[in-house]
Amino acid sequence: MHEQTPAAPEETAADQSVDGSAAPPTLFDWEFATDPYPAYAWLREHAPVHRTTLPSGVEAWLVTRYADARQALADQRLSKNPANHEGSAHAKGRTGIPGERKAELMTHLLNIDPPDHTRLRRLVSKAFTPRRVAEFTGRVEELTHELLDGFAERGEADLIHEFAFPLPIYAICEMLGVPREDQDDFRDWAGMMIRHAGGPRGGVARAVKQIRSYLVELIHRKRDDLGDDLISGLIRASDHGEHLTENEAAAMCFVLLFAGFETTINLIGNGAYALLRNPDQRELLQTSLAAGETDLLETGIEELLRYDGPVEMATWRYATEPLTLGGQDIPVGDPVLVVLAAADRDPERFTDPDTLDLSRSDNQHVGYGHGIHYCLGAPLARLEGQTALAALLTRLPDLELAVDPSELRWRGGLIMRGLRTLPVRFTPESGPRPRPRI
Repeated sequence: MHEQTPAAPEETAADQSVDGSAAPPTLFDWEFATDPYPAYAWLREHAPVHRTTLPSGVEAWLVTRYADARQALADQRLSKNPANHEGSAHAKGRTGIPGERKAELMTHLLNIDPPDHTRLRRLVSKAFTPRRVAEFTGRVEELTHELLDGFAERGEADLIHEFAFPLPIYAICEMLGVPREDQDDFRDWAGMMIRHAGGPRGGVARAVKQIRSYLVELIHRKRDDLGDDLISGLIRASDHGEHLTENEAAAMCFVLLFAGFETTINLIGNGAYALLRNPDQRELLQTSLAAGETDLLETGIEELLRYDGPVEMATWRYATEPLTLGGQDIPVGDPVLVVLAAADRDPERFTDPDTLDLSRSDNQHVGYGHGIHYCLGAPLARLEGQTALAALLTRLPDLELAVDPSELRWRGGLIMRGLRTLPVRFTPESGPRPRPRI
């Protein structure tokens, strides 16, 4: 799970390099959003821990080297609690998920530190188990093929809006136990978040308020009629007599939805795009799938997470005491953003980091974080990503981009990295439909 903090890509004035060399490339404009990796390579070499002004006006440190990233992600002097940000009230209002404070949704794993984090994660882990995810495999496959059925005979589609976007929405709704008749409301609210990402925070905040109201009502209903769904599991979860409070349960359901769905949208969208741009790797994966093998699919999803993952920066951290990171002194209260996308292309850690290699075995990427805040929903996202890409490549074997890559646009935002659209074309499907299982 990774929190999203929309911020419109726009030019940010270049700062002086800490090593006295030329000023770094412009960050956060549209060119950067399209391909941030050259800028991150510059920062890794010249200013690996770099203070900059974000498009929101908040000043923060960007951490770009792999070793520094791993250190920062596990350093408990870097707090997740926004109360430790010593910026102005205006700056504090521009960090975190829009609207979560007003909606009383702050008490979730992305915003708290031990010992509260330890207690909450232990309780949530009792409900959101690997076994529950594994048992959901069949339903994810069904949802995947239902969505493919909607456009496979047409010969063209937008893989974001027709496939990558609805799959994780419907999947998490079913896992949470949202009734079928209400799932389209969740899709609308999620669409509002996507549409307003990169724009004014109020658009996202309105959707957050609606989701919170719905979740509180649903939790009340579930208490009187517990089932096998995740919300019922969260209500049942206890540890030494402790249970989740109503606010904690609502916040956890919310963050599973909010932080999980866009991560998976981008994993599927970025992954499909990377395979379309690297036909040799795509052919290897298709051959492997046709032979009924899963090894390359499993290593491949990890490589896609490393190569152009769904989460560009880890969520906000704030220094609770002075510390030194990558040779830079970080004052108390300063925000720190670990740039996962930069760390996962660090040549000091990965051989040929700018090359997509689906068979890469030494691949301890940080795409889903590291340490106690490692993404709780990673197994579900991996399952959905593997299932979606396997189905696409098997059922639509001659899939290709329907536009020039220069026409594609990336969504504005600080934390997430994903395409707005991904138009494709293919030979329309007819006759028996292959249904690969992973």
